[in-house]
Amino acid sequence: MNLKELAAKLGLSQTTVSRALNGYPEVSEATRQRVRAAADKHGYRPNTRARGLATGRAMAIGHVIPISSRHEMVNPIFGDFIAGAGETYSKAGYDMVLSLVEDHRQEQVYRELRGKRNVDGIIVHAPRMGDSRITMLQEIGIPFAVHGRASELTGPYNWLDVNNKSAFQRATDFLLDLGHRRICLLNGLESMDFAFRRRQGYEDALAARGITPDPGLMLAEEMTETYGYRTVQAMMQLDNPPTAYLTSSIIPAIGVRRAIEEAGLQMGRDISVITHDDDLSYLRNGDDVPQFTATRSSVREAGRQLAEMLIQQINEPSGTPLTRLLEAELTVGRSTGPAPERKT
Repeated sequence: MNLKELAAKLGLSQTTVSRALNGYPEVSEATRQRVRAAADKHGYRPNTRARGLATGRAMAIGHVIPISSRHEMVNPIFGDFIAGAGETYSKAGYDMVLSLVEDHRQEQVYRELRGKRNVDGIIVHAPRMGDSRITMLQEIGIPFAVHGRASELTGPYNWLDVNNKSAFQRATDFLLDLGHRRICLLNGLESMDFAFRRRQGYEDALAARGITPDPGLMLAEEMTETYGYRTVQAMMQLDNPPTAYLTSSIIPAIGVRRAIEEAGLQMGRDISVITHDDDLSYLRNGDDVPQFTATRSSVREAGRQLAEMLIQQINEPSGTPLTRLLEAELTVGRSTGPAPERKT
C-alpha cells in the first residue's frame, strides 16, 4: 500500500497523513493515532528517503558505542535495550545508525554526525558521574536523550533511568529483615552513575540499621559470570564469610549460584542471593517462580520509552526536556531465605 491509497482509505489528504506519521504538532493526537493504527493494520511503511527529502530530516537516530578495554558495552543488556528502541524507531519510520568507535574518538564522531546531518538525534549510553558527552551534545545543538543520569551535572537534559538507589536499598532491607548482616555487594563499575547510586542504596540501608559497611564486602567490576563465581570462591575462604550476596545483574548472579552449588551448598538455604534483573528476553529469571529474588525492571521497555521521548523532542525542539524515573519491582524467588545460624 502506498501513501495515496492509505489517505483514500482514511478520507484524508496525503499531506495530513504524511504529517501525522511524521509527528507534526499541528496534527491532532487523535488523528495521529488513527493514522498510525491504519498504517499498522494495512502494513504501510513510509519510504524513509522520501520522508527525509520532504521533512529535511535524516530519519535516523544515532547510537555511538565506545570500544573500550575498561567497559564492554556490547552485552546482553545493551542488546535488549537496542531491540526495544528499534521497535519504536520502526513504528515511527526511523532508521538506527550504530557507530562503534574507540573511546578517544567519541567526541569527534558526535561532531561528525551533527555536521553531516546523518542523524536527527542521539541516544547516550552508560553515563558516568560527570559525563562530558552531555555538555558537548548540548553545545553542538543536536537532540539527545540519556539512558541513565549523570549525578554531577545539574542542567536540564532528556533522560530515562531506573531508581537504582531505591531498588538496592529495598533489596538490602529485604535481606536485613531475613536476619542477614554480612551482605556482599557485587556492583558494576562505580565510575558508572547507575553503580554509584546502587552502592548508595546498599550503604544507606545498612546505616539505617546501625551497621557500618565493610569495604571488604563491596566489590565493583565488569558484570560477568566469572566475576560472580570468583567472588564467592574468594569470600568462602574468610573466617566470617557473607551469608548473602546482592548483585547488579543476573549475569554475575549465575556465577554466584555456580560457586554456591560447587561448594555443596544450597542457594536460598545456606546462602541468599538477590540480583537486579533487567528482564532480558533470552535470559529469563525462571518461569512461574523466579530463580532469583530480584529487583526487576525491563531494559527492553526502557529502550522503547527513551526512543519515544527522543522522537518527541525531535518533533518539538522547543519543548521542555523530558525525564522519567522507573521504579523496579521486588520479586521474591527461590534464592533467599533466613540467615543461617553460625556455629560457634
